[in-house]
Amino acid sequence: MKRYLTLLFLLFLCAPVISQPKTKQLLPPVRKGGMPLMEALDKRCSTRDFTDKDLPEQTLSNLLWAAFGINREESDKHTAPSSNNNQEIDIYVVTAHGAFKYVPKGHLLELISDEDFRSVCGEQAYVATAAINLVYVTDLSRTDQKDLTAEPLASYSNVGFISQNVYLFCASEGLGAVIRGWINKEALQEKLQLKPNQKIILSQSVGFPKK
Repeated sequence: MKRYLTLLFLLFLCAPVISQPKTKQLLPPVRKGGMPLMEALDKRCSTRDFTDKDLPEQTLSNLLWAAFGINREESDKHTAPSSNNNQEIDIYVVTAHGAFKYVPKGHLLELISDEDFRSVCGEQAYVATAAINLVYVTDLSRTDQKDLTAEPLASYSNVGFISQNVYLFCASEGLGAVIRGWINKEALQEKLQLKPNQKIILSQSVGFPKK
């Protein structure tokens, strides 16, 4: 019996450890208030000069919910439309404190890496300074597109809706934002640990603008 228990103990020690993804619960989004829509449209612009100040936790929560959060819990529908309701767009959030995947259902962040690789999110120098870089990724396994080499045109439209939400939120909150396509997608794909069916569409830098 003692030998049997010893064997079980050794097997337990040698068994592979199955790590669970580390998640961070975001603060509940504030879904009231903000600048009137017409004023936000009037102030909407692209910013290319950022400070390195972090976004407050509440601001980050509100931003991600505004971008593509769930606004109709009974049907899991989002703040931005999606072609054929595929909901194939994922938002990756790259910060000075690591990279995360935004999970709208539950409104949380899933840790991808604890490395600061903001500079990989674009070829422009300011991407390494902006508080966050939102990387918009399409998961073609959620669509009927079989050819992974073809351009996912519908996904570009869907990212356009999301990124405009971000622009308007930033205008309302006094933040800067800019959408970008100049990216070394292969390098960033590796950093984000994406699968072959996941394709980077665009990235958007967000942060406090320099005065």
